[in-house]
Amino acid sequence: MPLYSYRCDNCGVQFEQRQHFTDAPLVRCPECGEDSLRKLYQPVGVVFKGSGFYATDHRSPSGQSAVKKAENAEKAENAEKAENAEKAEKTESSAAAEPAPSKSEPGTSS
Repeated sequence: MPLYSYRCDNCGVQFEQRQHFTDAPLVRCPECGEDSLRKLYQPVGVVFKGSGFYATDHRSPSGQSAVKKAENAEKAENAEKAENAEKAEKTESSAAAEPAPSKSEPGTSS
């Protein structure tokens, strides 16, 4: 059964009453006897404990798939860049190591 808070507009007394959902709200003040009670609505204290309540916390692996896909794509891109850089270095070093072919004039033998 929920606990409801009431306040009297006439005398200002405030109290809590445990009632069923189906019960009618109280209207008569127990202190002054006037029909001036109002139900007070207060914020509910909700505490989220455990994982799964934040964007960085995922309950199931399906929630992590988008994050993992992005990470894997970034890793693949970085690996591809590194591989291309290695190939470029190898071609530059092999081109520098080969001697240039000698040019001879046609018709002349050396």
